[in-house]
Amino acid sequence: MSKRILVTSALPYANGPIHLGHLAGAYLPSDFYTRYQRLRGRKILHICGSDEHGVPITIAAEKEGKTPQEIVDRFHERNKSVFRKFGISFDYYGRTSSEVHHKTSQEFFLNLHKKGVFKKKREEQLYDEKAEMFLPDRYVKGTCPVCGYEEAFGDQCEKCGSSLSPAELIDPLSMLSGDKPSLRETEHWYLPLGELQADLEKWLDNKSDWKPNVLGQCKSWLNEGLNDRAVTRDLKWGVPVPLEDAENKVLYVWFDAPIGYISATREWAESQGDPNAWREWWMNEDTDLIHFIGKDNIVFHCIMFPAMLMQHGDYILPKNVPANEFLNLEGRKLSTSRGWAVWLEEALERYEPDLLRYVLGSILPEAKDSDFSWRDFQSRINSELADILGNFIFRTLSFTDRYFDGKVPELVNATEKDKKALYAIKQTKVAAESAYERFRFREAIAETMNLARTGNRYFTEMEPWKSRKENSQKCANTLHVSLQISAALATLFTPVLPGKMKQLRDQLGMGEVAWDNVSDLMLKAGSSVRAGEILFAKIEDDQMEKELERLKGNVEAGQKDYEPQKKPIEYGEFAKLDIRAGRIEEAVAVEKSKKLIQLRVDIGYEKRTILAGVAGHYEPNKLVGMSVCVVANLKPKKMMGIESQGMVLMAEDREGQLCIVSTDAEPGSPIM
Repeated sequence: MSKRILVTSALPYANGPIHLGHLAGAYLPSDFYTRYQRLRGRKILHICGSDEHGVPITIAAEKEGKTPQEIVDRFHERNKSVFRKFGISFDYYGRTSSEVHHKTSQEFFLNLHKKGVFKKKREEQLYDEKAEMFLPDRYVKGTCPVCGYEEAFGDQCEKCGSSLSPAELIDPLSMLSGDKPSLRETEHWYLPLGELQADLEKWLDNKSDWKPNVLGQCKSWLNEGLNDRAVTRDLKWGVPVPLEDAENKVLYVWFDAPIGYISATREWAESQGDPNAWREWWMNEDTDLIHFIGKDNIVFHCIMFPAMLMQHGDYILPKNVPANEFLNLEGRKLSTSRGWAVWLEEALERYEPDLLRYVLGSILPEAKDSDFSWRDFQSRINSELADILGNFIFRTLSFTDRYFDGKVPELVNATEKDKKALYAIKQTKVAAESAYERFRFREAIAETMNLARTGNRYFTEMEPWKSRKENSQKCANTLHVSLQISAALATLFTPVLPGKMKQLRDQLGMGEVAWDNVSDLMLKAGSSVRAGEILFAKIEDDQMEKELERLKGNVEAGQKDYEPQKKPIEYGEFAKLDIRAGRIEEAVAVEKSKKLIQLRVDIGYEKRTILAGVAGHYEPNKLVGMSVCVVANLKPKKMMGIESQGMVLMAEDREGQLCIVSTDAEPGSPIM
């Protein structure tokens, strides 16, 4: 074990509030881990902050008629505040618009520039003559060359999921002026990732303890082969490129954002009165650097940022990157634009943080996407926190208060049942410890709750309400054992339920206890405990109905109108389309794509490979066997290195949900 652990959580974009999906990805797991390691007495630092550069910030500013700085100022403070209310224990929460961050990022860039790491290239990019600026990908809209969607962005079609470049769009228009942009030559600096691939592969080869989903995505990118990646772009908002021949150029946000971990650590050091203290966390090999992120950030933290750190030479590399998958909501993909999300600020107005922490922790998408539903939330609160943990604690303390004057009874002549229940404390400690160290927080929570189950079952089987009259020492032993289990739970559940376990420790007359001191002798005989209110109240059905109605209302408020009808066409134009019935025989997710699924479709006279942008709407295995309608004479289009030989027809409702258009006709049948 290294002398110190540096934990970072992905920097959230400061253009919107935090929702439950964010928490399940990068923030709650990192807090569980940090709190656990602090209980172990380890030297640990937890760093985060706001990612305040990039196109999403400038787009949000333009929509509201404000400056980018006004936008990031607002959401930086909101998000920092809601993290604190939720109990996320950051040691420092920085921001990438700060002076220290700009200085740190520029120093990093210059270090690589002076070493000759970057390549300088000239290329043509779209330029808005009226706005007098080069257009980033998201500032260009046009018709998708793959599916014909007329509102595709310059980097991706939101309808079919195809990855695009602005130059590929049909009839591209600037989102700033509405004019058709021109092509103009510009110059940028690139990180030659292809030349660095061998070193990255060698480094990743030693990461056998990393999550399979993380290594799988990395290997997919490496197998495709890395390319040069621009580290600068033509924008006014961002960290200025510190070179004389780089006017109106800023560092690309993918380059400067992870440097935000370093700059925030520098600011933390200054706040501690020791400006150089950050160096031991970033430049000393006896530090374990752990990045907590969501799966959409895997490549940036496992390939690009390590490549930057390697080329700089002074910094340590990540020890582990335990990335989580995505959290869905009520069986559907989260969509903030359509109101399909649960915002943390609003949830905390109705529920205590520990309730949300427990339920989210129990369903973390550690290995695959998981789902949050309000009915499951209610069930876990009622059946686990209230009926198991809360009931056990309440029965133990109230019985002790009532029949033993609030004093811990002495254990005398313990039976095998007593010893077995006490031994469960050690077993749980070891099992939970192993799970935390392996970043398996769902397992840690389940193991800890099992100790509460053991205590509850033991209390019931020993029947102290009977033994207090028939065998007072047996009753005393039952309460002694139950109180020791309660004391152990007060520490073992602290990473997950910090507020409620502080309340329990107060009732047990305990201060904070180190993890390593958890045992079956935590409370001395004769020490005082007190009964209190139940720790967890049950949630009623009507409360969940209100949550579902609130979610439905959010969707309706953000619901779009139906797509307007397109211009009339002659029948001859329609007749040019050759639409055939087909049957999907195989379906697999396309690596490195958030939306594409590769289909093998039987269209009667042959079998085709077709890419469909439905990954957010269908699981691949659910598609196999479906009868579909295929545009068979669409020119082949290569996406993500795969040639798509047609298009599967889909309908899109006003909430943006895609539904495959099906047919009962046999494969190959023409559809008129």
